[in-house]
Amino acid sequence: MAERIESSVQNLWQEVRAKPGHPTPHRPPPYPTHPTPIPPPLRHPNKPCLISAAVPHWPALSLWPSAAYLRTTLSTTSVSLHLTPTGKADSLAPHPTSPSTLCFASAHVRKLPFPEALESVLASGEAKTVAYLQQQNDCFRSEYGALAGDCEEHVPWASEALGCSPEAVNLWVGNHLSETSFHKDHYENLYVVITGEKRFLLLPPTDVHRMYIREYPAAQYCYQQDSGEFTLELEDPIAYVPWCSVDPYPLLQEKQREVEKFPLYFNGPKPFEVTVKAGEMLYL
Repeated sequence: MAERIESSVQNLWQEVRAKPGHPTPHRPPPYPTHPTPIPPPLRHPNKPCLISAAVPHWPALSLWPSAAYLRTTLSTTSVSLHLTPTGKADSLAPHPTSPSTLCFASAHVRKLPFPEALESVLASGEAKTVAYLQQQNDCFRSEYGALAGDCEEHVPWASEALGCSPEAVNLWVGNHLSETSFHKDHYENLYVVITGEKRFLLLPPTDVHRMYIREYPAAQYCYQQDSGEFTLELEDPIAYVPWCSVDPYPLLQEKQREVEKFPLYFNGPKPFEVTVKAGEMLYL
């Protein structure tokens, strides 16, 4: 019976990846790509796709790569800056009182003038601190309103296809140290890169059992500005967060142990990989 179940699960993995819109190792390119914004009739229901030259008319593409422009435009704006020792916020970290176990660690959040926050992002990694502007919760409209004229309020063809306007619009500003752990969103996303690039690892919903989702006690980093040190404090009263246990990039000396702990992930099909570059849009 166990062998039949294992065989059925493996067949499911392959069937999902073989359906139209899902890439397979034998069908390049590795990701469905459209050269122009896709019209509503071509909507991919729950199937990701990469759209090139998605927003060529947005002034943001030419304006936002300039740090000077951003500092000037947001000179009087306070924004939420997230601080961690590693660049991994909303992810698993050693438990503060039992390091052999894990907890779900959220970033320390400081409200700062944007020019100061941007300097912290650009200097990330120099003092064992990684800064990331990643507030979410509709932060573009609530914190970065001065930039609203540099892009559309919504993507017209997407609003028509999805049947609604955006419920939230967010802006992330980070660097190569900014990393997000495996998670699922409850909404459909349009992710546009303005400058730089962002790499994604994607798995279909049928692979949820490979994520080893478990309950972890919630904690938050506390940053001491004078010493530049972090402490990790559990929430009081204690709360638990269901989260993916898998780190797709374990340290070399820990990889074999991670493979043994999470064989369904490491021994199963590889995630879809996509790098979104400036001017491109990823539909999730």
